[in-house]
Amino acid sequence: MSRVPGALWRNLLAIQVYGANTGVGKTVASTLLAKHFAQRPEKWKVSYTKPVSTGPEDEEDERYLRRYASGVAVSTLFKYDEAVSPHLAAARSRRSIPSDDKVIQALYSHLQEDARLFSEQSSKRGGFTMVETAGGVLSPGPSGTPQADLYRPLRLPVLLVGDHRLGGISSTISAVESLLLRGYDIDAVVCFDDKGKYENFGYLGPYFEKQQIPAFRLPWIPDVEGRPIEEERAMMREYYDRSCTHSEVARTAEELLNRRDKRLDNLNSMAHRTRKTIWHPFTQHKSIKNDEEILVFDSAYGDYFQAKHTSKSSTSKDTNEPVLHPAFDGSASWWTQGLGHGNPKLSLAAAYAAGRYGHVMFAGATHDPALTLAESLIEGVQNPRLTKVFYSDNGSTAVEVGIKMALRAACKRYGWDGSTEEIGVIGLKGSYHGDTIGAMDASEPCVYNKKVDWYRGRGYWFDFPSVKMREGKWIVEAPAGMEEQFGPAKQFGDLNEIFDFDVRGSSQQYKNYIRETLDRLVKTEGKKFGALMMEPLILGAGGMLFVDPLFQRTLVEIVRSYTFSPATPTSTPADPHSWTGLPILFDEVFTGLYRLGRFTAASFLRTQPDISVNAKLLTGGLLPLSVTLASDSIFAAFLGDEKADALLHGHSYTAHPIGCHVANTSLTALERLSKGETWAQYRSSWVPASSAGGEVDSALRNQDERFGAWSMWTKSTVTRLSHHRRVDSVIALGSVLAVALKDEEGAGYTSNAAIGLRDALLNDIGEDGMSIHSRVLGNVLYLMASMTTEPVHLTAVEKALLEKLNKASVA
Repeated sequence: MSRVPGALWRNLLAIQVYGANTGVGKTVASTLLAKHFAQRPEKWKVSYTKPVSTGPEDEEDERYLRRYASGVAVSTLFKYDEAVSPHLAAARSRRSIPSDDKVIQALYSHLQEDARLFSEQSSKRGGFTMVETAGGVLSPGPSGTPQADLYRPLRLPVLLVGDHRLGGISSTISAVESLLLRGYDIDAVVCFDDKGKYENFGYLGPYFEKQQIPAFRLPWIPDVEGRPIEEERAMMREYYDRSCTHSEVARTAEELLNRRDKRLDNLNSMAHRTRKTIWHPFTQHKSIKNDEEILVFDSAYGDYFQAKHTSKSSTSKDTNEPVLHPAFDGSASWWTQGLGHGNPKLSLAAAYAAGRYGHVMFAGATHDPALTLAESLIEGVQNPRLTKVFYSDNGSTAVEVGIKMALRAACKRYGWDGSTEEIGVIGLKGSYHGDTIGAMDASEPCVYNKKVDWYRGRGYWFDFPSVKMREGKWIVEAPAGMEEQFGPAKQFGDLNEIFDFDVRGSSQQYKNYIRETLDRLVKTEGKKFGALMMEPLILGAGGMLFVDPLFQRTLVEIVRSYTFSPATPTSTPADPHSWTGLPILFDEVFTGLYRLGRFTAASFLRTQPDISVNAKLLTGGLLPLSVTLASDSIFAAFLGDEKADALLHGHSYTAHPIGCHVANTSLTALERLSKGETWAQYRSSWVPASSAGGEVDSALRNQDERFGAWSMWTKSTVTRLSHHRRVDSVIALGSVLAVALKDEEGAGYTSNAAIGLRDALLNDIGEDGMSIHSRVLGNVLYLMASMTTEPVHLTAVEKALLEKLNKASVA
């Protein structure tokens, strides 16, 4: 997944020429446009680039352009002698096959050099460059990747040469749809006028006009087959000299120019228009002083946004500088991104489900995507308690559904009336479960909810010991002032030792603290509770707080054995998977589905919830979808003779087929990644070799457990960060890295300590043109990889993070 910028310059019009098929006249169209721009009165500088060429030297497109478009700079980046598909030509050559990144980097560097050269030369408008592909839109590149995917990181505007031959209508429309599916802008479709033989343009022109894609009919190519070489060349020279000024060629050129100018104008105005019309989430708009503070995204691909810095781009007079630059998506797009932006498999899955279903109502009905997803989730969590799946649209709603489930089950068993009695939840300090009112009420007062007028805060939230790395040592540390309850900080030589419950045993201090607190709340104060709610391991929105897993495990154990209603006799249920004490609800919206390296974060605790919530990574970051999984004993609480006894919750897009089908595709891809070489490489530096393979211990319910705890972020960098003079502590698990900076004022969540570092990562563009988009939670700056991020990209991010930390300007 290349981190090259999107290919857009002020002084260079770069167009990618795709063909609906091989043999449709891509090179002829390129030559016509090259000669047209070279002869325009604005004195354009023109170049032609063939990234990958196959075939004998005397048949090269590069030679063809030199012959018929004199004065045009011509180049080929990768050449292969055999006239076959690029993937075969590369495989059969004696050279190493260039990676997709190498091809893209070479092409971008070439275009950047064009922009530099053209800006130095005297030209009123700058330069025009054509990048001609090989074969059709989905013909493979040297590595085997389809060209439409290979070149997608650059997102060059497309000139598609349609197929004028028999069957060409179908192939041209298919090519357009393949490009649109991948997020390309098709600036124009051209098709050669075949003089009434098949008249493909007569159909394609109006067809694309309805889709607002301009189409143009180019002059027919002379029939030179069988003619002597000198006569052929003379005919073609006459054709190009005459046709390069043809009205349709001129109209095509004007359309390409106008579309480029409109794109630049739109990018330049977006920040200002946004300030006028958009109300952003989690934003104090009074602090936004000018347009330059709005980050403009043109597109995104893989792990990177293609972003326009208004602070740099709107004032720069250097026209050969790229308008866009790659910004690493360091928040994984608010924790949703799993399989990379612009993933073609997810896009195709969404298109298929949209075409098959659109959306269909779900109450009292079913469809294959929803059923398949439910069965896959139940199998994946490997929790015999969870048997039912309820669909909703986002994490907060799914949590609210889970709260309804738990409270109804508890009230029904204990004979409480939640409509007249205050029934609270038990949770952890610093937890946050979403922005719907019920989910907000399940968290203690904090910056997110305390000024919400309906917020009441119904429950009790335990303080807890936390896990962190400080000065190279993993420690479990009590909150300030609670050393008596939890004991002094404990050091561990390795992250996996913290999860070794067999060695750590049980903590009597934890048990005493939890029981004494519950006794005070339930027996002395008479409070009633309907659920224990927790985010397993890491509290995300609360500040990336890493809870001691032994404490969470102990809390579940005590709650399940505690008597919350003295008036109701405690009995052992016949079903060992029925809930006891209180229903246990795990909010895995952030921590689940491989975010921390495993299908379910609950497996780290070696315990099983009665209700589990998932969202975000469920669809790989493409669509909103969430699920609340529940046990039979929870489900049974809603069975009754009246409709009012049912769970009367839902929304119009419940289990929408598009989201469900994309989720099925996503889960299959995530499972494959979890077993692949890249993740094995990540694990190797964190997990001792003896525990990373071999037979799975029978005590491990989930095969992910044999790999222990590990991170995509390198152990050496995490350790270096923990020693840094400006860093208080660090955590790293799965794709998550969180750096807590020292804050003299101790302001916590309202701290500004991390803002300088965040801004430096974003605004100080590195030598490779890359910046890093990140988010802060008080004094904590966190970074997050997607599940497909490759080590080379994280290495660059780690390097930038360490460099920015060392700068005095952000101290």
